[in-house]
Amino acid sequence: MALRARLGPPPPPTPTAWPYHKAKVGSIPAGVLWSGDRRLEAETYLSSGYGIRTAIESKPAGWRRLSELATSWQPSRLKGIQVSRNVGTPFLAATQVFDVRPVPRKWLALAKTSDAPNRFLSPGTVVVTCSGSVGRPTLASDVHRDVLISHDLLRIRPLDERNHGWIYAYLLAEQTRAMTKSAHYGHIIKHLETSHLDALPVPDVDDATARNFSKRVGKVMELRNKGYALTLEAEALFSKALGDIKINDWGEAGFSVKGAEALFSGRRRFDATIHNPGVAKLRRFLTENGHGFTTISDAGYDVWLPTRFRRVPAEDGVLLVDSADLTEVNPDLKKKIADGDFGDPSRGRVEPGWVLMARSGQTYGIIGTTVLAGENLTEKVISDHVMRIRPGSKTLIKPGYLVTAMSHPVFGRPLIKALAYGSSIPEIEVADIESYPVVRLQEANESTIDELATSAAQTSAAADILEREITSDAEQVIAKFVRKSTGEKA
Repeated sequence: MALRARLGPPPPPTPTAWPYHKAKVGSIPAGVLWSGDRRLEAETYLSSGYGIRTAIESKPAGWRRLSELATSWQPSRLKGIQVSRNVGTPFLAATQVFDVRPVPRKWLALAKTSDAPNRFLSPGTVVVTCSGSVGRPTLASDVHRDVLISHDLLRIRPLDERNHGWIYAYLLAEQTRAMTKSAHYGHIIKHLETSHLDALPVPDVDDATARNFSKRVGKVMELRNKGYALTLEAEALFSKALGDIKINDWGEAGFSVKGAEALFSGRRRFDATIHNPGVAKLRRFLTENGHGFTTISDAGYDVWLPTRFRRVPAEDGVLLVDSADLTEVNPDLKKKIADGDFGDPSRGRVEPGWVLMARSGQTYGIIGTTVLAGENLTEKVISDHVMRIRPGSKTLIKPGYLVTAMSHPVFGRPLIKALAYGSSIPEIEVADIESYPVVRLQEANESTIDELATSAAQTSAAADILEREITSDAEQVIAKFVRKSTGEKA
């Protein structure tokens, strides 16, 4: 059959302009290259951080390089030998150092770890991320004692203790974060070197300002250490009330369970974790040593998840707190989304005293992590991956005790994680948390544990709020210096 030409619509006109995005272009003086800068990545010179750095360096006086105020260094690349936790020293990756309560996943042979003494952090040491999301600082605290720390964190030691608080506040400031990002290199995984930190321009501050920053940074350290100590005290009291247990078999090598036990246990899932021998032994131990059980629902708590909601970026929107942010000290909140009801009766917000739990993630990670909401989360939208556990007007179990019972490293977390189902991204259902049996203790013990856990949460929240105030003040100091006319004194 012959093919014949047919009439059709004309082809669309050829676009005269690139329809997807507008190229960002600019020019720099050749003298920049002559002055020692050899970076050939255009984004370095087009970033806001480069402009801020140039504005500070254009001042004839009133600023110094960070290398004149502090020593920055980095341990050599770690090639540790991994061993069992019974004989090894705990190790933390760079991102774990920011956790409120870091949980080691690796243990290394200390005798076989090169330059081991320099891989520990003393409390108060300033560290900065140098790989991936670079330039994020934090302070080492008591939770980092006797723990090997990744080489992916740059260490900073002030030459004069007078400047310790100001250096940390300066590194927290958004302008400094922008400068570190403009200095990083690499295509897929960004990197930051000690030389990049050393070259940062730091405005000078007077003695009164320096003392003020040092005092408040010291207070942040004090609050974080106190919160950690209170948490340990609550967990120790919980353990003392129940006694010691030793579990050697968690079913890693495989196990068997009677079909009747699995099918008529109240669960219809075929995930084996809920039936592993370690969890079974733990349940029997709590039954024998506790004072009975109360489910979370029967204790007077409402448990729910918001509906999954879209995250529409908006510059004037509300800050979004992801489930991973709940586990970090002063989380790096950058996402702002358009406000709405988010399919939630509380419009995505939470109130101090609510119990929050990460309901998804890897079983070795954040899934099942339970925290007590504080003032630092006020008027922020909490992710739909975070389960809300709200106390009613009359509760049989106080929120602080509930958090301790669910998050205790021996008697809580293993039982919560055993509820997870799914292979790629495990999840925990609301119904399983509603029916979760919380072991009861004597009333006096429960009351003391609640007070300790609540005080720990409030203390940690106060530390985050204070650190944000320090960050805001440091940003104002830098902005004021940039705006200062050349003729003014520094």
